[in-house]
Amino acid sequence: MTLLLKLLSGSARAAALLLAAVCATALVAAQGGRFSDRLDILTHFTPWLLLGALVAIAVWALAGRRGRLTPVLALVGSLSAAMLMGPELLAAAGQKSGPVEGARLKIIQFNLWGRNRDPAGTAQWILEEDPDVVVFQEGFAKSGGVARALADRYPHRTTCAEPRACSTMILAKRRPVAEGGLQAGVSQANLSGAWATFRGSRGAYTVVGAHYTWPVPAGPQQQQTLRLARVLEAFPKESLIVTGDFNSTPWSFSLRRQDRLFGLERRTRALFTWPAGRFSGHDFAAPFPILAIDQVYAGSDWKTVSVRRGPALGSDHYPVVVELARP
Repeated sequence: MTLLLKLLSGSARAAALLLAAVCATALVAAQGGRFSDRLDILTHFTPWLLLGALVAIAVWALAGRRGRLTPVLALVGSLSAAMLMGPELLAAAGQKSGPVEGARLKIIQFNLWGRNRDPAGTAQWILEEDPDVVVFQEGFAKSGGVARALADRYPHRTTCAEPRACSTMILAKRRPVAEGGLQAGVSQANLSGAWATFRGSRGAYTVVGAHYTWPVPAGPQQQQTLRLARVLEAFPKESLIVTGDFNSTPWSFSLRRQDRLFGLERRTRALFTWPAGRFSGHDFAAPFPILAIDQVYAGSDWKTVSVRRGPALGSDHYPVVVELARP
């Protein structure tokens, strides 16, 4: 029995060492995302690599605390993770929201998912929320029924440029005074998006919706950021609102660069939105979201009243509900 316990303890320590080494290596390499888009891919997994490092320490402690390499590697990985996530978590902790005097604007940002499991329930929830503007991604195929179900309350729809079919759209109660699509090109860096300018009681404002590709392979997503940043230069930044499924987490250097290029304040801070239940057509259901990839930006004219994640509906994304006020 003693020999068996020793074997189990040794195996546990070996597993802990391997786990700590993998997590530490990946987290240290992720720091290279500052200059390499390929290494930046690793940053998106920072929370889960940090969790792996902490699990390694726990297993090492339970297995007798023999050897110093495992805790050292886990500590190195944890410090690297703190460097990556710290700025975002501090920003989230310091984010101010609450009652603000001024004209209110409620926006829902939502990737509907092409295989939406409950279009009717999704549409009903949106009607109950009663936002002023809804920005959809993947509003095609089965999920296209959501936009049709909302047509009476949201009769004005702006989508991408023709002739290619586009799934990004902006639905609004109010008729826009100007609108257009952002789509251009047929490569992986093609930008699927739309914009609409509205006349409000405190002046005009523009809402932009976009959908980026995945961060893998490296390169196309960063090109989309540069393309969208150029598009945004045409609009007054103070009143501008940009929402989208950017497929990029806040601890990535790609999203940090995007924040600087846009010149807007990102109102979604450490808000995990993917996956919501079953995802990508598989039977596996995630118990909680693991990626923070849906973002909402707004210019300095807008004050944050509230930012929250909506419920799990028929999509593999959670919706984001943002309420702004324009004093």
